[in-house]
Amino acid sequence: MTKLDIENYQSYFFIGVAGAGMSAIAQYLSGIGKKVSGSDRYFVENGNNETRKKLEAENIKTFPQDASGITDSIEAVVVSTAVEETNVEYALAVKRGLPIIHRADMLAAITETKKTIAISGTSGKSTTVAMLFHIMDYAGYEPSLISGAGLTTLIKQGKIGNAVAGKGEYLIIEADESDGTLTKYHPDTGVILNIDKDHKELSVLHEIFKTFKQNIKNTLVVNQSQWRAKEFSANRNIDFGYEVDCGISGRSFKQSGYQLYFKVNGTDFEIPVIGAHNMENALAAIAVAHEKDISIEICAKALENYEGIYRRMQIIGEKNGVALIDDYAHNPVKIAAAIRACQPLTQRVIAWFQPHGFGPTRYLKDEFISEISSVLRTDDQIWMSDIYYAGGTVTKDISANDLIIGIKDKEKQAFFVENRENFPFEIKRIIKDSDIILLMGARDPSLEHFADFVFKHFI
Repeated sequence: MTKLDIENYQSYFFIGVAGAGMSAIAQYLSGIGKKVSGSDRYFVENGNNETRKKLEAENIKTFPQDASGITDSIEAVVVSTAVEETNVEYALAVKRGLPIIHRADMLAAITETKKTIAISGTSGKSTTVAMLFHIMDYAGYEPSLISGAGLTTLIKQGKIGNAVAGKGEYLIIEADESDGTLTKYHPDTGVILNIDKDHKELSVLHEIFKTFKQNIKNTLVVNQSQWRAKEFSANRNIDFGYEVDCGISGRSFKQSGYQLYFKVNGTDFEIPVIGAHNMENALAAIAVAHEKDISIEICAKALENYEGIYRRMQIIGEKNGVALIDDYAHNPVKIAAAIRACQPLTQRVIAWFQPHGFGPTRYLKDEFISEISSVLRTDDQIWMSDIYYAGGTVTKDISANDLIIGIKDKEKQAFFVENRENFPFEIKRIIKDSDIILLMGARDPSLEHFADFVFKHFI
């Protein structure tokens, strides 16, 4: 196959342009002067869709997913794995003989145009990308960004917040291993945060990360605190970790209120986020920034004002002494980390989780039960609702209640509330001052509105 060059085409059409990964690439291409348009099944005529409005504001013409947008001016079509060949627009593109480019191939082609820093790992990619972008932007590097989650600083400007076409030489990307596409990238610098069972078996993941390491042109930075990641270390003098002997070593970690405090090579850091996992994400960003000649002191100054990213330990609000936090956690390790991050703030965490997909829930059933039950304290609670089903042909042979039963068997407080809209009314009866309500889930675009619904009704 001929290597894709983004200059080969001037007009791109994205099928499923509202998705996090697709919208970021579409905005980036528009930002560098390409003509970009796209469709999504969530776009309906005269409908009110915030993502659609924000894409239009970035000069991206949007259409319902009915093939009306695939005009004669389109030169190439971009799709994600979620787009099936039976899709009406996919079929029309094939009929017209248009090149069909997978999202990962498009991103891989973009990475060849800049000095790319690819952040990989099972957990923490979006946060690390955001922190590194924040540091490099603060240091005057004017980096570009392609991420899976919107940065709060950019969202405040009315943007989706997951893409920036910067003037500088560096591009920071979130490199996903879940569908194996991590092996397509040949970045200047690569980062491995952690490796845990998620979408694939560990043996398969090991081979994917092995290829990723081989593809890196210059620098690899890994987490010396995570044994699966540190196996891939090329030079521990530029690696990061907590209380380990390496280039960027975090020490004296403390969480007080909604702030993290720690030291890096003698320099004090204070970051307005919670959770030890977010310290590790910060250490990764600091390690890469330092390797790019940004001082640790500048990193500390930059991260003092880090504002976070969309649905990553996002504080929705507080009422009567009860805080509501919304998070993207969706695999066992991330869920445990999110609950653990909230525990220093309260005597009781009331956590709610909506699993997504019957396949992933079935595949990780034992891990969900063991990780969640091990992190829950005596007073903590876990609630779950129906599995989110995005469509397609699936075997519906598992329920979130199967996870709840397994956690109950471990003598933990676990509850199934089939319809999630009943959740705030169920907990209203038991809620008390200083509780923290933690909402978790991914892939479902309505979760943002569900968080607002819970906040409105839990007291």
